[in-house]
Amino acid sequence: MLVGLVPFLLTTFAANVTVGTGPLQFGQGSEQAISCDSTVYASVAEDWYSQPTPTDSSAGYFRVSDVAVSGIDLVACAGLKLRVRLIGTDGKEIPVDASGDATILQIKIPDTDSPVSTSDVQQLNLGYLTPTGVPVSTQVIANVSLNVTGTSVYDGSNLAPNSGDVIFYPDPAAAQVNIDASTIGRVTVETISDPSPKS
Repeated sequence: MLVGLVPFLLTTFAANVTVGTGPLQFGQGSEQAISCDSTVYASVAEDWYSQPTPTDSSAGYFRVSDVAVSGIDLVACAGLKLRVRLIGTDGKEIPVDASGDATILQIKIPDTDSPVSTSDVQQLNLGYLTPTGVPVSTQVIANVSLNVTGTSVYDGSNLAPNSGDVIFYPDPAAAQVNIDASTIGRVTVETISDPSPKS
């Protein structure tokens, strides 16, 4: 009787984890996962990025212009960090910064019961993270807007503090980060606790 052993390699990607309560592994270390809203919507907006060649003056592709998280309860999620990442059709995380080191865009949702619309990247602590959640020191060229008034980019419903939009713009100038939208398989959205002390 011949018995063969086949080794198995098991891996867990954060993109495949359903966010709830309890520790959530991000490769090395862990963060406290917080489910602050039962339903949010993620959408990717595109615009044409022209890349003419000598043989085709119309060459180019649709690039990711923004990633929107819509319908988020900004009151219930107050004080938490909100992260988005793009996962390619090949299952790999897509870089969102010019250096190619960061695959996560993160903000801190204002810790207030009365959030107001803002595009202040310093107030929102917009930053880049590696796939394991380590901050990347690259200059942030991304932008973000948090909206509680107007209409939602997802479905046109009225925005409010308990149903807001957070829109991440990887490179508003389309100068350094131009992600081909056809390579995106899914978008992940995560909220985690902020262990930093309150000021």
